[in-house]
Amino acid sequence: RRHNVVCGIMSTCMRSLVRCIACLVLWSVFPIFSDRAGAEVKYFPIPAVSSSKNDGNDIGMIVPALITGPDGDLKYLVAPMVVYNSIVGTRGTINLFHYEPGGKELRGIASWTERIERKFLVSYVDPGFSNGRYSIGLSAMHFKNATVRFFGLGPTTVEGQQTNYTASETRLNWKFGVHANEVTQIAISQRLRHMQPIQQGATDLPFSGDLFPDAPGVQGATILGQRISFHYDTRNNLVTPTDGTAITAYAELNYNFKPGAEPLYSRYGLEVKKMFASESKRAILVIRGELQATLGTDVPFYEQSSLGGQNNLRGFGVDRYIDKQLISFSVEERIHILRTRLAGVMADFEIAPFIDTGQVFNSFKNVSFKDYRITPGIGFRGIIRPNVVGRIDYGFSKEGGAIFAGLDFPY
Repeated sequence: RRHNVVCGIMSTCMRSLVRCIACLVLWSVFPIFSDRAGAEVKYFPIPAVSSSKNDGNDIGMIVPALITGPDGDLKYLVAPMVVYNSIVGTRGTINLFHYEPGGKELRGIASWTERIERKFLVSYVDPGFSNGRYSIGLSAMHFKNATVRFFGLGPTTVEGQQTNYTASETRLNWKFGVHANEVTQIAISQRLRHMQPIQQGATDLPFSGDLFPDAPGVQGATILGQRISFHYDTRNNLVTPTDGTAITAYAELNYNFKPGAEPLYSRYGLEVKKMFASESKRAILVIRGELQATLGTDVPFYEQSSLGGQNNLRGFGVDRYIDKQLISFSVEERIHILRTRLAGVMADFEIAPFIDTGQVFNSFKNVSFKDYRITPGIGFRGIIRPNVVGRIDYGFSKEGGAIFAGLDFPY
């Protein structure tokens, strides 16, 4: 009964989320036309071509519109996109971003694909709420991803065990932080994640539910998590930093409402990032180390630590390796190559050779150097400071290459 009640709440939240997306579209578009005095709108159609290890090949067009204020700062970014994907067919997407001074950002994404896939997201962050005393963040998302891969659990899974499933889930999150001083923050947050039982995927690979029927979480989960986190951050910008140190540590307690599941488990994490800038800041060395631990039994496999994807082990597909614990280390050199005016705003371009390494494991006593995976690669970045980053990263591994695109730095 408890699980059914929670599912009903999630359905209501989903309907509210769709309404929020519609309101966000109207809210973001109408001010563009009502505030045209002194504002400038620039369009620059660009081809959208990508290839992902899990998601297949994309070809299409994206037409970003950059709306700047009288002072030349970017206020809005509206980016409609239509692409054809080799696995799930034609996809239409609208991306909306609204920027305000102090790092405030309102984001909305709505995407609909010919086969199976859907995505709706709305989020808001204000790192300097109430004259800088607090930090707040809210987000809601619903999506169906039909190309998710699962190889089983552990650091030694092989490529021949690759399976596919469709993940259909809804996520709600909020976060409230208190600034102890200019560089230190203590925050509490809560998340609700509703994952439906995994469904048949869109590829010709075996169905994950057939090959791994006993994997925890195959029959779905509804998870409520509470987290307390510590943040120490001396970077000169949260989105496009060039110098400083960031340290994050957290502890999280989770409850799974799924009947028959062992309900309680906890997660802990530590991440350290350090940037070393040259005197001219035309070259920036970035080092990142991360440690994660999950304690509990019957933890859904998609709630455990993972390596692979656009933020770590970039030579592998998303979630290539999954287990309860994780160690990872990355080094990236961001090299400035060009500054030019693009659609009325100044844009910087960088190349970024990198190397990622790490491993997952079930227990710290099982850590073994032979299980570490290493992926070198190179990235290409376009930056409109202080709010916008676009990137394409190519990583290489023993299973081939992987290409990832995103609207942020990997770390």
